[in-house]
Amino acid sequence: MDLVENLSSIQHKIEAACARANRNPQEVMLLAVSKGHPPEAIKEAADLGLTFFGESKVQEAKVKIPLSPGKCRWQMIGHLQTNKVRDAVHLFEMIQSVDSFHLAEEIDKWCDKQAKTMPILLEVNAAGESSKFGYKPEQLLADLERINALSKIEVYGLMTIAPYATDAEKVRPIFRRLRELKTECENRIGAPLQHLSMGMSGDFEVAIEEGATIVRIGTILFGERAYAKKKIGAETEEA
Repeated sequence: MDLVENLSSIQHKIEAACARANRNPQEVMLLAVSKGHPPEAIKEAADLGLTFFGESKVQEAKVKIPLSPGKCRWQMIGHLQTNKVRDAVHLFEMIQSVDSFHLAEEIDKWCDKQAKTMPILLEVNAAGESSKFGYKPEQLLADLERINALSKIEVYGLMTIAPYATDAEKVRPIFRRLRELKTECENRIGAPLQHLSMGMSGDFEVAIEEGATIVRIGTILFGERAYAKKKIGAETEEA
């Protein structure tokens, strides 16, 4: 793995996608998806200037975050069970995967107990895949205002995971739909939403062209994940 070369390639692709969409590259956050990778890889990435890291499992993050550089800023991107919310609120500065009012309530409760406010993204199953978590768009709109009214969380935007496709153009309509849904949400609550988290290693350029402000990059940055039975990778429990 050549992290320097990988990061340079990704940054050039982000800049090119922004140029095609007439956007400022500063509008796009590169979230380094570090799940399955050791603290040493995170330190190397941080030394290259990366700041934001995403983890999918609370148990893995509990082990890894204390071993990583203190300047790293952590976001939860995986499915979050309510019995892990207390730890998630402690560990992360944003939770991207809020997919129900019940989960939002639980986050709000633990934020109150920990005297903090949590930025969240609402996860949308924009493609309607049965295997994926996330709100159906109509249910999201139904829950939006009461989630937005919770006092200890702040709705910063929407997140989606597009279906896998060898041709990224095939998922462009999914990203476009999320952007349109963000506008619907803004109209519903009467305030702008800052983020669209969409696009991963195989499709982030198309996502940027469609308005992504956060792209979640793992494999093409760090290489294939080593799910060896080590301390970091031993937890198989879902986040």
